[in-house]
Amino acid sequence: MDPNQFFTASRVFIVAGKGGVGKSTVAAALALAAHRCGLTSLLVETDGKPVPSGVSSLSLTPAAALREYLDTKGLGRISRLMVTSGVLDVVSSAAPGIDDLLVLGKVKHLEQSAAADVIVVDGPAAGHAITMLRTPQAISDSVKSGAVRLQADEILEMLRDGSRCQVVLVTIPEPTPVQECIETAYAIEEEIGVKLTPVVVNQVDTSAPLHLAPSLPQNSALAQAGEFRNAQILRHRTNIAKLTEQLPLAHLVVSDLASCTIENVADQLLAAIEAL
Repeated sequence: MDPNQFFTASRVFIVAGKGGVGKSTVAAALALAAHRCGLTSLLVETDGKPVPSGVSSLSLTPAAALREYLDTKGLGRISRLMVTSGVLDVVSSAAPGIDDLLVLGKVKHLEQSAAADVIVVDGPAAGHAITMLRTPQAISDSVKSGAVRLQADEILEMLRDGSRCQVVLVTIPEPTPVQECIETAYAIEEEIGVKLTPVVVNQVDTSAPLHLAPSLPQNSALAQAGEFRNAQILRHRTNIAKLTEQLPLAHLVVSDLASCTIENVADQLLAAIEAL
């Protein structure tokens, strides 16, 4: 597949995955890869973590999203007072999901205003990602009218339009992350109705199994290291086979390199997209 075709299939890509699978690195690499295709790209970080240099980015928190929303309504002084006084925390506790609605509302605004050709959202871990994506429907069902209901409905329209928004799931070839990826994929696509891209399988040992000489003592450090490496290669292949069998989506494989920089991951993602 032409990478340009991949990145122009949607305007927003929400990246989600279990903690520790390299989700943030993959999100940044996707934004960089889109930029290398000649597209403008924006990386949106939703957890307030530092964003990588070299990638056009925006750090977005619920407080920042609320402050900007109120500023656009001419309520700048009130917004600053709400954030600094901790009122937002009280509102969030009283109205579960409002944090997620604020963040998704800002993402929707970025998409509608064409802030970039490709907007990559470094979303929360898989469990929270499902909750976040369910929030607009839950609020739409419970709020009968008003600005909050309108916002929820508009976000739902974006989420359910594959040309506007898709989800990129990231996993590693280990049993628990693969199982969680499968369950998350079905929840997102079937329950929520958001389109999924090919799954990014990160940190894969793509080496051929090592040939251990029969003369090598079994208890030697070299033999034990070789057996460990071969066991890892087999485990990765087994878990990828399970992912293939239970989740009918293509894979974008990223090798487990000693120094997997964002630039290197971007290179691998572009090569994997071209091979689709």
